[in-house]
Amino acid sequence: MYDLSAKTVLVTGASKGIGAAIASHIGSAGAHVIAQYGSDRNGAQAAVSDIDASRVRLVQCDMSSLPEVEALWDQAVGWRGRVDVLINNAAMMRFDGGVAEPLERWDQVWEQTLAVNLLAPARLLRRAVRHYLEHGGGIIVTISSWAAQKGVSNPDAIAYGSSKAAIHNATQTIARAYAADGILAYLVAPGVVRTRLSDQAAKSVGGEAAVTAGLAMKEWVPPEDIARIAVFLASGAARHLTGATLDVNGASYIR
Repeated sequence: MYDLSAKTVLVTGASKGIGAAIASHIGSAGAHVIAQYGSDRNGAQAAVSDIDASRVRLVQCDMSSLPEVEALWDQAVGWRGRVDVLINNAAMMRFDGGVAEPLERWDQVWEQTLAVNLLAPARLLRRAVRHYLEHGGGIIVTISSWAAQKGVSNPDAIAYGSSKAAIHNATQTIARAYAADGILAYLVAPGVVRTRLSDQAAKSVGGEAAVTAGLAMKEWVPPEDIARIAVFLASGAARHLTGATLDVNGASYIR
């Protein structure tokens, strides 16, 4: 329904789950796609396999390394001279960072999680805003989480929820500060999505059946639901929605 053929879009974490679905749908809508991946190049290739090769650029980047994050943005801009949409999706979740763990592990989990889930996307936010100010505006879509607003169900993943809350707030700040400059920033907050990350999370709190039983719709969110929303937001069709958080959890968490 939306034509993105005039846009160049950077999608982080494009090799699996939500990111793979977003990259595929963004490309199907006609966009040129920079698909970032960490180590799973095959997964990223599979995600964009139905897109004409001339409209795809795969870029490897360790999101825990800020120099590599800077290089990712430079490569993205260098490909076609500009990035129109940044989709900050890449994230990690560890389940061994609870208060009962040794301090060394606690610190290591927090350091790693904040590096990937907060510092890297914040660096991309910074680069995107500076770029958009020079080019008359642009779009940012941050894939947040319901955990950013209600906390995590497993306290051993406290670092994950905290990191998501921080990048959530950072994106809202960008939306407020730069709306008059044509910079639109949106947040999508999924609940339990059918991804590898959610599978791992479910195992840590009693298994899939236990998680599903607590959901209003009694089913997990398909990644494609998030992808279709990302396409809509990337189109810029709803400018005055900037700053908003779109909750996608099947009525399991209503604010």
